[in-house]
Amino acid sequence: MHQIDSQNLALRQLPAVEKVLQVSTIRKLAGQLSSAVLTGCVRRAVGALREQWKKNPPGHVDPGKALQQAIQITLAEAQSFLNPSLKRVINGTGVILHTGLGRALLAPAAQHHAQEILEGYCNLEIDLTTGDRGDRNVHIEKLLCQLTGAEAACVVNNNAAAVLLVLNTMADRREVIVSRGQLVEIGGAFRMPEVIRKSGAKMVEVGTTNKTKISDYAEAIGPKAAALLCVHASNYRVVGFTQEVLLDELVKLGREKNLPVVHDLGGGVLLDLRKYGLPYEPVVSESIKSGASMMTFSGDKVLGGPQCGLVVGEKVWITKVKKNPLMRALRCDKLTLALLESTLRLFLQPAQLVKTHSVWRMLTEKPKVVRSRAVRLQKKIAENCGSALEATVRPSESEAGSGALPIEKIPSFAVMLRSPALTAAELAKRFRLTEIPVLGYLRDDFLWLDARTIRDEEIPIIAQMARKLCQGARC
Repeated sequence: MHQIDSQNLALRQLPAVEKVLQVSTIRKLAGQLSSAVLTGCVRRAVGALREQWKKNPPGHVDPGKALQQAIQITLAEAQSFLNPSLKRVINGTGVILHTGLGRALLAPAAQHHAQEILEGYCNLEIDLTTGDRGDRNVHIEKLLCQLTGAEAACVVNNNAAAVLLVLNTMADRREVIVSRGQLVEIGGAFRMPEVIRKSGAKMVEVGTTNKTKISDYAEAIGPKAAALLCVHASNYRVVGFTQEVLLDELVKLGREKNLPVVHDLGGGVLLDLRKYGLPYEPVVSESIKSGASMMTFSGDKVLGGPQCGLVVGEKVWITKVKKNPLMRALRCDKLTLALLESTLRLFLQPAQLVKTHSVWRMLTEKPKVVRSRAVRLQKKIAENCGSALEATVRPSESEAGSGALPIEKIPSFAVMLRSPALTAAELAKRFRLTEIPVLGYLRDDFLWLDARTIRDEEIPIIAQMARKLCQGARC
């Protein structure tokens, strides 16, 4: 009974919504938020205090302090509307294609082209020669055909959508034959079997997790079979007692049985990575030469462009894909097409990629160059923070990320940070909550900032954030 009385007494001290709205600091927000939105912020603030006090009655409550609490919660609630949630961050994780951080860092040329498109109207679906309505895929199709050797091409909003659209076009209410060893799970817990089912196709699994033979495919082909599906294991590797069917073999069987072969490559590799000192990954043009009917791959992985799914292959099938009603639901907007077009143009001069293409630069940059950047970052942090932060350069390992080159570690260098007063986790959180968030990773009770994914122009920004972090609270 005493607890109930204490709770009721506390709740009576909650400030009225109108009283909070009359406070000068809250009234100043009226020029930035409508009356309805601001009132809603206050109501949620008072409601949050009410729920908090119901669970944990505070005993004696000073009305003035209760008002201040409501004001602080209201201000935080209002700022959640006024401050952008999606913001620039600095990637010190060493993961070049970090899905959580937006995957590919876009090339300067792509950024410039997108900015031009942002500033006005564009010829998205207008043929400037005839003045008639055109096809938005025209802006990227010729480039994709040139770079891959395909007859035709189109683009949708991501690779899962590309697979969904292709299979729906080819095999709606019919059978798609695929190896059990290729039923991969992609990001966000989405799985290939689920994508296949949503396409309207019936999945026929053949072989085992570690071994699939060409005879397994042949035996599964029946009157309802519509396509053979080959999925590249872009985000994992199965080693040991294994066997898989080569694409050439699958294409040969498809031709014998009059069935098209769909090759889902996952990451879009347009050039042989071995020329750049990296492990082999299937090249799109090689799939074309093998005779596969359709290829699907991502635009924001090794390709280094915006999030999108690319479909290349035989013109007869691409034409059907473009006419599928799902195409309108999955199509890309003008900004994606602008970014993709500019990124693809960079591959017309492959010898310049390490200079013009942000992802390829990070993938191929020599360790000594990365070390030099790490040393400059360490010195800058030391200048700004002194003994408040211990900063040391150490060898590290970067990775491509996002399912590309899944077992490849790229030699790198990082700056290890440690605070005399904070745990590594606390230090990492403070860096994440700075004005320009800086993200790294934790290891051996240090916060590591990998210099491979940090740009030269970001070094003074990191040092500035470190100084503010140390000035704002004791490190």
